[in-house]
Amino acid sequence: MPDPAAPPATRPSALLAATVAVVRDVAAREVMPRFLNTRQSRKVDGSVVTEADIAAQHALAPLLRELVDCGFVGEEMTHAEQQDAWGDGAQTLWCVDPIDGTSNFTVGLPSFGISVALVRAGRPVLGVIYDPVADEAFQAEDGLGAWLNGTPLPLQRRTVALRQAMAGIEFKRLDRALAARLTAKAPYCSQRNYGSSALEWCYAAAGRFDVYLHGGQKLWDYAAGWLIFREAGGLCASLDHDDFWAGEVWEKSVIAALDPAVFEEWKGWLRANWPAHAGPAAP
Repeated sequence: MPDPAAPPATRPSALLAATVAVVRDVAAREVMPRFLNTRQSRKVDGSVVTEADIAAQHALAPLLRELVDCGFVGEEMTHAEQQDAWGDGAQTLWCVDPIDGTSNFTVGLPSFGISVALVRAGRPVLGVIYDPVADEAFQAEDGLGAWLNGTPLPLQRRTVALRQAMAGIEFKRLDRALAARLTAKAPYCSQRNYGSSALEWCYAAAGRFDVYLHGGQKLWDYAAGWLIFREAGGLCASLDHDDFWAGEVWEKSVIAALDPAVFEEWKGWLRANWPAHAGPAAP
């Protein structure tokens, strides 16, 4: 992990810049023309998929392989196809969510993005998350830094106590008892949820959130976001493990914060108030 105090790289690499260009192009050609103008259906798990999701994934796959010719795993593949693409985790592959925040996309809420990560030996080494409505391209490369449209992340690094923090929290996938305790006696000041895991990672990396919590994200939800957040100097774990990468790769919970002291306090409060962990509830 890079030293958070070290100066960031002055500019993204040629590969990262080319990846951003591909994502912007696909967003302009395949995603935004279908905003509020696309057919949708339900997948087996009940989630929404649109023509825009399918078109964007089909467009991204060959363009990304022109940059790095390797495997490809996308959200809109079948589970069997995803498993085959991932293999034993030792290969290089592109990991893509063509539209993260599809439910927002279908109803006209302007909070969604394209998420692309290059994964080597089971870990993301390059990540791009693009919000085409705000024209915000969050990007990072392993050991080189993280940027928003060329500006190093985080955009701000606030020094606040947990009780003063702005929290990004997805309640839907949390244990009910933990969600109830967060609602009844929140340890933070205020809370937001935007319906796009990828963008929420970026908001945490930018300093728009002081703390972040999600009960369960798929690989394509967190791959690029984790790298961007880490390269911005952030700290993260899961509800189950201090090592975020321990456990199941296909779905992970997230505890995160930019400030080390706030991170430890946030993690401690959550672990003490989560029924899966023994011990009395924290005050």
